[in-house]
Amino acid sequence: EIQLAESGGGMVQAGGSLRLSCVVSGFSFDDYAIGWFRRAAGEEREAVSAIDSSDGYTYYADSVKGRFTISADNAKMTVYLQMNSLKPEDTAVYYCAAPAYCSKYGCSADFGSWGQGTQVTVSS
Repeated sequence: EIQLAESGGGMVQAGGSLRLSCVVSGFSFDDYAIGWFRRAAGEEREAVSAIDSSDGYTYYADSVKGRFTISADNAKMTVYLQMNSLKPEDTAVYYCAAPAYCSKYGCSADFGSWGQGTQVTVSS
């Protein structure tokens, strides 16, 4: 059974940074890509970033390119999302999910396993 658990959310001022962590179990990092998604209040869920450790592929939504960095530590079975230069529009619940399937158009994990989410709030 694939299980994921996010942590690291919190409240920061605009321009600040947070690092989210997603600890995974039940599969090998080389088996699937792992994605970060977010859902703001009243909005649809959107893909933020994803990583495939088997080939180093990474995906970033246009809205976070240059500000967010995804990485994976295979030994710790953990995927990180370093978020810098945070904006109020980054406020959302952030989820990690696997397997994630990505193309140049975005990523989805509709049929995968999801963590419980972690709240990120960016104040102006």
